[in-house]
Amino acid sequence: MKAIRVSAYGGPSVLKLEEVPAPQPGATQVLVRNHAVGVNPVDTYLRSNTDNRGPKLPYTPGSDSAGVVEAVGDSVTRVKKGDRVYVGGSLSGAYAEMTLCEQTQVHELPGSVSYAQGAAINVPYATAFHALFHRAHGEAGESVLVHGASGGVGIAAVQLARARGLTVIGTAGTEKGRRMVAERGAHHVLDHNAPGYLDEVVKLTGGQGVDVILEMLANVNLQNDFGALAMRGRIAVIGNRGSVEFNARLAMNKNAAILGVALFHATPVQLAGIHAALVEGLRNGTLRPVVQQEIPLAQAPRSHEVVMENGHFGKIVLVP
Repeated sequence: MKAIRVSAYGGPSVLKLEEVPAPQPGATQVLVRNHAVGVNPVDTYLRSNTDNRGPKLPYTPGSDSAGVVEAVGDSVTRVKKGDRVYVGGSLSGAYAEMTLCEQTQVHELPGSVSYAQGAAINVPYATAFHALFHRAHGEAGESVLVHGASGGVGIAAVQLARARGLTVIGTAGTEKGRRMVAERGAHHVLDHNAPGYLDEVVKLTGGQGVDVILEMLANVNLQNDFGALAMRGRIAVIGNRGSVEFNARLAMNKNAAILGVALFHATPVQLAGIHAALVEGLRNGTLRPVVQQEIPLAQAPRSHEVVMENGHFGKIVLVP
């Protein structure tokens, strides 16, 4: 089968299309033939070995895909050959024609959801769920500010928060992005490039500030976030691209919490609950992933450039 392989850490050019043996499932494993593969910013950090977290070389990148079950191990009971599934984690890497998973990593893909949308589920939606409900403990009746709400995680957060009964304020840097955020359920949408937009957040909450902030670019926004945060508010840091310097008294004055979010650290019980909720949301139409662009697998280097561009919206998907 064809797969993307990384044999040296570096820029997008280290992503090489190669012919490799197809993996064979063990007793509790599932082999999925991918129809679409999700590209996430974290894939670029691992490829470049940011924070020395890169996988052992050589490796096939990716953890998200959607397709059809090709084969199952003797002890697998969750799925069968021919089932439509989305993948939330992979043993062999997702940037390939087929990917090997533990049976706990494959989940039902309802017939109303396309494969490209299925590839947009795992990291964005599971991260948003983990941030909103496991880390920040967002509750119905509270308010949430979603920075960068037109991105993959942002769109997921808007839909999940709206479904849970939170008042949702989303931001985006383009008119097209803001229109999409509104269409996906945000009660209020702001331009995060406009001066004073955080003052508008405070006005929209009757002067109280928001209870939860989902922060996608902490190195740019964290210092200013406290001005839009309610007393005892929580800031969940999902994304960061540099060092952060802020006055800790801002957190003290509001008895606020700054919470790191990494889906990798979610427990097996939390992950099971996340995906049970996501499958039901896909089935009943509450969750509607947005795909911006589908790119051939062989052009994986270009996908890593596009996913890191400012102002992109929705999900970047590779097609084997």
